[in-house]
Amino acid sequence: MPLLAFSLMLVVFGLTTGEFVIAGILPDVARDLSVSIPAAGLLVSAYAVGMIAGGPVITTLTARLPRRPLIVGLIVTSIAGNAASALAPTYLVLLAGRFVAGLVVATFFAVAVATAVSTAPPGRQASTVARLTFGMNLGMIAGTPLGTFVGQNLGWRATFAAIAVFTAIALTLVLRSVPDRPAPDIGSLLGELRVFTSRDVVLAIALTAAGNLGVVTVFTYMAPLATDVSGFPGAALPVLLLVYGAGAVAGNFLGGWLADRALMPSLAGLLAVLAGALAVGWPASGHQVSAAVLWFVLGVLAFAVIPGMQTRVVATAQAAPTLAVAVNASGFQLAAAFAGWLGGRLIDGPGPRSMYPVAAVLTVSGLLIALYSLRRDRRRPAVTPSPRQPAARQ
Repeated sequence: MPLLAFSLMLVVFGLTTGEFVIAGILPDVARDLSVSIPAAGLLVSAYAVGMIAGGPVITTLTARLPRRPLIVGLIVTSIAGNAASALAPTYLVLLAGRFVAGLVVATFFAVAVATAVSTAPPGRQASTVARLTFGMNLGMIAGTPLGTFVGQNLGWRATFAAIAVFTAIALTLVLRSVPDRPAPDIGSLLGELRVFTSRDVVLAIALTAAGNLGVVTVFTYMAPLATDVSGFPGAALPVLLLVYGAGAVAGNFLGGWLADRALMPSLAGLLAVLAGALAVGWPASGHQVSAAVLWFVLGVLAFAVIPGMQTRVVATAQAAPTLAVAVNASGFQLAAAFAGWLGGRLIDGPGPRSMYPVAAVLTVSGLLIALYSLRRDRRRPAVTPSPRQPAARQ
């Protein structure tokens, strides 16, 4: 169903743009609403908190709904949140709008990712996730810089209004393409929740949160890092976001290819390289050329880890993959929420440049989780399914 895939990719594009565009218009929002940069950074935290709360709760409450009305309802809620953000008269109303916009994102991604992985050929799960998340890449490489350009020239409110309108257009295609199917056959709520008693599932979710915390902190405050530390003019931010997005596209497919061949070894290696790149950010960020190269490299590495992390969650939570992926998305947003707060404290304290070494140390914590999980996998004896024993449900 080409139209279905295309329409859902457009929705992912809109959701991703709505999430990340705040990095490019942060100073404009702060100036217009008369709040500090750290306070404006909390808008990222508000969106993230919405995803953290909405991921497990909404996914659980809607588990028995048919897919068509569920997907439509999730998209309509996102449109409402972005429209409210565009019309927000005060900082607090804008915070609420970002929270509402984030509420439904984890469930939307969870339904899409779990379905894609369950239908993927053996050994192609991570590549399938990479293709699915191409809409995220487009949001980074095109939507975020375009939204930043719109915000800088027409005002930040126009950015959120454009996202709401675009997502509404994508919704019309979704209504034409999503089949009307009955609710999926799932077990009891207690059975679904029991998946989180698995140490491997908990480790996989912790890996997502810890492994992304450092680079998300740096990306959230790209605007002050680029202008105050690297000396770029504000007009260069859309270009830098484009550079970061180009790296994200390359990293997404590279990460899927690597994860299909060696899931946990590739994740550990990528996190090690990411930690090194963030550490290099301290000296590299002082020069515009090296800073631009650094943003491309960070885009590659930040998105290279995503397909493997998503695949790891689904592989360890076969009894309830949709719920686990939703909680995993919440884990990522827990990192984003903390990143918004942490970056603000660093700006107020030792200064924005200090984010690079702090982010490197935080990424090492994710690396340690990956290495521990890899060690557990290698210690676990291989089990060959008996002919009388069916394989676990995907």
